[in-house]
Amino acid sequence: MPRADAARNRNEVIKAAAAELSEHGLDVSIARIATRAGVAKGTVFNHFPTKEDLVAAILSDQLHTLTAQGEALLDHNDPREALGEFMTKAAELQASDRSFCEAAASRTHPAVRKASDRLADVAEALTARARDANAVRQDITGRDIVLLLNAPTSIATPVASARPDLWRRYLHLILDGLRPEAAHALPVAAPTTQDFASGAML
Repeated sequence: MPRADAARNRNEVIKAAAAELSEHGLDVSIARIATRAGVAKGTVFNHFPTKEDLVAAILSDQLHTLTAQGEALLDHNDPREALGEFMTKAAELQASDRSFCEAAASRTHPAVRKASDRLADVAEALTARARDANAVRQDITGRDIVLLLNAPTSIATPVASARPDLWRRYLHLILDGLRPEAAHALPVAAPTTQDFASGAML
């Protein structure tokens, strides 16, 4: 097969898989993805030896996009708004894509682990700027923020079909909780890089 055709098929597989996973979650079959892409099932496996590899490619792309958005926000003139916008973009992604939260539950695939680490670095940079500006409480870390990225949509999951935007309420509650005014000491320490190495997301 000519290289251009192979590249086109790979792109079609990724597009089809991303759409199917977003709509139906991780249980979607390779056969269904192949049909949507207009290729044979074997073509999918030619590009991605396992379904895990395909999911990892899509999830890594999503994490890279979110990381790039976070990096752009490092130039924002208001560190607190920058952090809030970063968290909003992450919540919007999760609210629109059923597979993201499911796939992000672990970082066992090397590509996902690498992309997750990059995202965590950006989260720490945004958080550090906000701490330095006294715009958030001083005991908040980037790793705290990484875990909080999943919180708004997870909290709203039981009623998401009836209230698809309810996650925004909880995101604002979280952002208010990050304010330094009247902050109380937290009972345990923030998670560490070693904690995340045990398998937790990002």
